[in-house]
Amino acid sequence: MQRKFQFLMAAVLFGATILSACSSGATSTPASGEVSGSSSPTALPAGSVQINGAGATFPLPVYTEWIYAYQYIDPSVTLNYQGIGSGGGKKGIVDNTIDFAGSDSLLTDEEYTNGKDLQMYPALAGAVVPIYNVEGITQTVTLSRDTLVGIYSAKITTWNDPALVALNPDLKLPDQKITVVHRSDGSGTTEIFTKALAAFSEEWNSNVGAGSSVEWPVDKAGNGIGGKGNQGVAAAVQNTPNSIGYVELSYAIANKIPFAQMVNKAGKTVTADADSLASAMADFANSFTDKLTTNIVDGGSDASWPIAGYTYIVLHTTSMQDCLKAQKLLEYMKWTLTDAGAAKRAAELGYAVLPDAVRTQVLAKLGEVTCSGQPVLK
Repeated sequence: MQRKFQFLMAAVLFGATILSACSSGATSTPASGEVSGSSSPTALPAGSVQINGAGATFPLPVYTEWIYAYQYIDPSVTLNYQGIGSGGGKKGIVDNTIDFAGSDSLLTDEEYTNGKDLQMYPALAGAVVPIYNVEGITQTVTLSRDTLVGIYSAKITTWNDPALVALNPDLKLPDQKITVVHRSDGSGTTEIFTKALAAFSEEWNSNVGAGSSVEWPVDKAGNGIGGKGNQGVAAAVQNTPNSIGYVELSYAIANKIPFAQMVNKAGKTVTADADSLASAMADFANSFTDKLTTNIVDGGSDASWPIAGYTYIVLHTTSMQDCLKAQKLLEYMKWTLTDAGAAKRAAELGYAVLPDAVRTQVLAKLGEVTCSGQPVLK
């Protein structure tokens, strides 16, 4: 009941944004039923266009609320998104069993080849945060890049290690062994987290590397345990005194789990939020490949959260057969990228929408999508 109320409030907020834009003379979403290059009717029955997506769980909370709200923006569209993991999403879009995929991990060369005309589009950025359960500690713990690597490398094994004490002089950290929790399943969250560790430490990069799953040094040392999904990691941390793990920021916020601050590359102590994510994105705004992909870990600005990553939407760019569906899908994507209400709700959930320098590139790429040889967006 509470969730339904939150969705309704989000829809009211988003609807008010659209109404405000219309009353001020701003350009609105193209009329329902208007297909590029056609003279279709301007109105369609509610739910007449069915769009199915699947993939990453990282953005699932905000996608769920955006999709619920969008039915008030364009009732002709019914959007579905299933959080089945980045790997499942990529497989679905390559196999043409879904209309769009969500992925935190990048497509491989083989996936691009098999998918033929795939393009990745950054949708928003999210943070991965270290969560902890330390006996006697209710205040926020501060970690550095080096200490986080040290903990996951099994080189820092107790909470009162001098390096941790130096970062937290006002906390009485206990002389207790650190239990280190990680994902037991392959995940985009782990990929972002290990990319950050690899950026923090050349030794980690050489010996462990980065990926959706890795061989964890703490497992070999005997103080590591695995948990499936955010919920598994969170449960393990919450049920294990003196433990540490990592989850998506949105999950930590929703479940009121304490998470650490980080000392970033610039030597500044930062908290994961929409502003520190926006700073991380801005650090790498000019580093995109032709597939619009880049890493945004370990940015150099004072305000940047160091364990950040894009979550992407993956589309076919020239082979979509249903041009009305293609138009409706791209209109929805444009709305998520440009609507002030959508951005506000994303920030409240712990995400950050794209800064102008990045959004401009994504909108330009969306403008290149064609159906039956014609641009989908006008």
